[in-house]
Amino acid sequence: MVATGRLAIGFDDQRYNAQTFWADGVTIIFDETKIGGAAATMIGKAVTFAAAADTVALCADGDPVIGKLIKVEKDGACTVQNKGNAVLPAGASATVTPGIKQVGAVGAAAAKGYIRNAASATAAELVRMGPFAWDNADMTAVVVDFGG
Repeated sequence: MVATGRLAIGFDDQRYNAQTFWADGVTIIFDETKIGGAAATMIGKAVTFAAAADTVALCADGDPVIGKLIKVEKDGACTVQNKGNAVLPAGASATVTPGIKQVGAVGAAAAKGYIRNAASATAAELVRMGPFAWDNADMTAVVVDFGG
């Protein structure tokens, strides 16, 4: 049985903060028929900066993780959690270790928006390292800390 109340450790929504960015229109696309304004393949996934100013895209492998996509609006504005603890999915065959910083990864069929441990031997990843992993008990819902 899963512990509840005082017997449970919970990391969700501590020090939460969000910011508005623009969707890239390629990996993040508004869909008025979906909860949160985009498909489940986008909402709740890891995002990174896109090429255009103030614009985000779903993370590809090795990208810096700047937040979690919360919502997409009709005009292309996105709500992105950028501080505090969040839950993000681990990539396909990814290693996620509590205490290790994370970078972008891909999921099944090269889907973007996932995370994995940063490779400490890869200089390019060292400067892109994002949030610390806190809890990897569920690899589809890894708890990370964006700080703040």
